[in-house]
Amino acid sequence: MAERRILVVANETVAGRELLDELHRRAGENSEMLVVAPALNTRLRYILADVDRAREQAEERLRRSIEALQSAGIRARGAVGDSNPVQAIEDALFEFPADEIVISTHPPERSNWLEKKTVERAREKFGVPITHVVVDLDREAATTG
Repeated sequence: MAERRILVVANETVAGRELLDELHRRAGENSEMLVVAPALNTRLRYILADVDRAREQAEERLRRSIEALQSAGIRARGAVGDSNPVQAIEDALFEFPADEIVISTHPPERSNWLEKKTVERAREKFGVPITHVVVDLDREAATTG
């Protein structure tokens, strides 16, 4: 059976329960995941080329997500990507030819990515099936805290 390659793009939502549940459903014995967390930064820090803090934060979120996936038996690795999520996808596909892409965002009222039409732009640009997962971290915190 051919290996299924799944590219996951998420930042603050990378360790969210809804995303992890979706990835558990999609993962099979012959699947591999690459989780990309764009290193998001403020406009001023970007202009000043101060990306260290954003990168460190993305790496920490990514580490927790990869640990959760691997502890569930899912082969996954992670990478910090470009601050533009569509560019991060393009960069990742160059080295990881995915069969499908999963994009995780906050709910519409709190999602910068949805405001910038990231999911739509990715669907127009890439010839790979794309699934959009909404992760509500506030709701998760209220139900687990």
